[in-house]
Amino acid sequence: MRPDSVRGHLDGLILSVLEGGPLHGYAIIEALQARSGGALDLPTGTVYPALRRLERAALLSGSWSTVGGRERRTYTLTRAGRHALARQRDEWTEFAAVVEAVLRPRGAVAS
Repeated sequence: MRPDSVRGHLDGLILSVLEGGPLHGYAIIEALQARSGGALDLPTGTVYPALRRLERAALLSGSWSTVGGRERRTYTLTRAGRHALARQRDEWTEFAAVVEAVLRPRGAVAS
């Protein structure tokens, strides 16, 4: 799946993988890939700017740590981030239902 295919949905995807607990940037990329069955193989140039934007919006909090001599930033979902995730899930459910209704072949019965 192309990175531009997730445009408009990346924030919700990131918030969702952080719902399970704190992760560093590369682990977020790996979680997105694992949870999508490999379909989301997003480059760091797509994910890291989104992480910084979400942190500036106070939906994530980040902290630096040193692991194996390497500095890395670990991100945690904030209370505001949990509320934003709930809103994004509601919006996605509504959006998916509308797209399904439009794309469904004429005469097909909704499942």
